[in-house]
Amino acid sequence: MKPDVSTWTPPAADAGQPPAELRRIFRLFRPYRGRLAVVGLLVGASSLVSVASPFLLREILDTAIPQGRTGLLALLALGMILTAVTTGVFGVLQTLISTTVGQRVMHDLRTAVYTQLQRMPLAFFTRTRTGEVQSRIANDIGGMQATVTSTATSLVSNLTSVIATVVAMLALDWRLTVVSLLLLPVFVWISRRVGRERKKITTQRQKQMAAMAATVTESLSVSGILLGRTMGRSESLTKTFSEESERLVDLEVRSNMAGRWRMSTIGIVMAAMPAVIYWAAGLTLQSGVTAVSIGTLVAFVSLQQGLFRPAVSLLSTGVQMQTSLALFARIFEYLDLKVDITEPEKPVRLEKIRGEIAFEDVTFSYDPKNGPTLSGIDVTVPAGSSLAVVGPTGSGKSTLSYLVPRLYDVTAGRVTIDGVDVRDLDFDTLARAVGVVSQETYLFHASVADNLRFAKPDATDEEIEAAARTAQIHDHIAGLPGGYDTLVGERGHRFSGGEKQRLAIARTILRDPPVLILDEATSALDTRTEYAVQQAIDALSKGRTTLTIAHRLSTVRDADQIVVLDKGRTAERGTHEELLAKDGRYAALIRRDSRPAPAVT
Repeated sequence: MKPDVSTWTPPAADAGQPPAELRRIFRLFRPYRGRLAVVGLLVGASSLVSVASPFLLREILDTAIPQGRTGLLALLALGMILTAVTTGVFGVLQTLISTTVGQRVMHDLRTAVYTQLQRMPLAFFTRTRTGEVQSRIANDIGGMQATVTSTATSLVSNLTSVIATVVAMLALDWRLTVVSLLLLPVFVWISRRVGRERKKITTQRQKQMAAMAATVTESLSVSGILLGRTMGRSESLTKTFSEESERLVDLEVRSNMAGRWRMSTIGIVMAAMPAVIYWAAGLTLQSGVTAVSIGTLVAFVSLQQGLFRPAVSLLSTGVQMQTSLALFARIFEYLDLKVDITEPEKPVRLEKIRGEIAFEDVTFSYDPKNGPTLSGIDVTVPAGSSLAVVGPTGSGKSTLSYLVPRLYDVTAGRVTIDGVDVRDLDFDTLARAVGVVSQETYLFHASVADNLRFAKPDATDEEIEAAARTAQIHDHIAGLPGGYDTLVGERGHRFSGGEKQRLAIARTILRDPPVLILDEATSALDTRTEYAVQQAIDALSKGRTTLTIAHRLSTVRDADQIVVLDKGRTAERGTHEELLAKDGRYAALIRRDSRPAPAVT
């Protein structure tokens, strides 16, 4: 279930390029700059309106109440109420627009990552745990939600509020303002330290979440549950998950507590500032210096208290931004993955596909350090004919078949369909041209009909039923309580191996490709089931160019030509009768298959 070592690790982020990373984040918001401009206007207007209240309060305390001017008092009080209402309305509108923009950016990121992963070669998914991929899309992008939806707006809002409030404080009394702002540089330095600390912990936390997601995906799948219970490892798996969760608990606590005392100290100091202001004002009165009026002092403290919330929020936003950079870095790692298999700039589109396949001096290597998996393969399969590829395990049979639909690209030579290099074809033509039925059939957790329609979304019920009949699976489906609406279960576990294979064949029949690849489609089946599936395959293969990869040689006797691979090279080639007459490797394989299995004692 859980491998001993991590199978794939993304390339390390370039820690020395934060400005470039920030510019890249800002580019995500570029399509929505019109809406963001409206948010900016609302934020600015809200900030300007909010700082009017202390000035109205000063007039109430210094003029309206001492002079008994009830009319002025009513107007000033009404002005304070209208200020609060206006600020609230602006805040709601600003939240609506900014949240919408943030969610659109989240959608763009999720779609971009999913699209990038769809373009990745098969090798990427053979090296990467499924839980790791899911964690990037769910946990990492989900973890950025607060930042993307509200942090940018909060940053602008709080910054505008701080600037407007400081200007208003200066207008009231510059000396008290200087006293209020003396410790601001220290606060900024502290928040930056906390931000860097949390960024490191967040990176560790997300990796741990990915590891736990991978454990859940593997151990709680149908196959994982079956393996765990039949091997008696349920308790061990629970212990492993508990240990993973325990590590996550520690990281979550560290993440939340990182710099908490330092940030709390900032809050305590800023909350104590009114007492300092009153003390400073009292000193000026005792020293004979012209003291500020009571109204000015109360208004100033009100502004100073109003400065406290956005200032602390601004510092916290800086910390949150640092934390989010770690999440963005993990997402950008996936977006920056190199896509090896791409469509050419001017792809060839074939309207009518005959289905001739040619391997021209093909060499392929998964890893150049380990030498070629295939070397010097030269085979032509005329349109409508059949080729069987046989050989011992590890000889490169399946790899050869992967080159036709471009699951991998050749290292040297070329693979052609109707004389056109598959690397020059557009993806749509390639998908229409080649159908694959493999030993490991994948079915979605959906109805039988939905699984079949995956090959042809606009297929009618009649077409689906006809495909199922050809694949010899209709009678079984019709006998199910829900018929074609029956859920197949996770990975099709409600169906037997042979039934799943026939469903896969029916799905390919709906696709109607001129080229068919059968990758050991019957190797895991018993003799009786293999016969039923083979009948379905024979029906599917009629009139198509067929490339069959097989361990059981009984399934390839009637192929138009047979190629025997050995260590990635063509060892023999011919028909069944010709190869038997040579009494070489193919004949040896036939004798191996004919040998009775040893008795079990």
